[in-house]
Amino acid sequence: MISVVVPTYNEEQNIERCLASLADQTVPRDTYEIIVVDGDSKDRTRELAEPLADQVFIQTSKRVGGARNDGAMAAKGDIVATTDADCILPRDWVERIGRNFAERDIVQLYGTVYPIEDSFRNRLSLLGANTFSRLGYHTRTIYFTLGCNTAFDREVFVRAGMYRCIDAGDDLEIAQRMRKLGKVYLDPRLKVGFSMRRYQQFGTLKSLWEWFYIVLRGGEAGGATYSQREYK
Repeated sequence: MISVVVPTYNEEQNIERCLASLADQTVPRDTYEIIVVDGDSKDRTRELAEPLADQVFIQTSKRVGGARNDGAMAAKGDIVATTDADCILPRDWVERIGRNFAERDIVQLYGTVYPIEDSFRNRLSLLGANTFSRLGYHTRTIYFTLGCNTAFDREVFVRAGMYRCIDAGDDLEIAQRMRKLGKVYLDPRLKVGFSMRRYQQFGTLKSLWEWFYIVLRGGEAGGATYSQREYK
């Protein structure tokens, strides 16, 4: 079984669309589970998620990484996949994850992204991110994994210590530990629709600059306002 973990916080505008795409997969619904881990939302996120998910509960750990960890600990599957509440998953996403782990000796899998809000600027921004991801993978220097489109061998993920509960860069950092325990594999055909809403709201350059700033600080935001939102 594959367990899909979706962290949420005040996502009533997006969660149904995300979970509907997860419910409409090319593999039977009983071969995977959907776990929504909520940061104590003040809106209807949990109410809307309940009919579409197998588990919905409030996280006990901190930050988005902590929500993913809580989901992994509640998971029944040998493979734990993670995505975001404002993403759209292609119909073959779960199937492709399962096939990669069945056919390859890997401990972590990740893919690429495309913008849900289609525009030249957004396509260019994510082209840069996907190019950086491919270069890092093929040069074996840095694995630019994204929490919205990655999957783990659950046993190895737990043994590695899971995500760090930091402000940003947790999805980048975990791959550096996973690669010490096995192969981390990039499947460029494993694609996810990625929302550019925060980049549009706060500016792409500012968002990227602050993300890099936080990562260089070891994941602590300091005075940066990268996410521009509360999260438990």
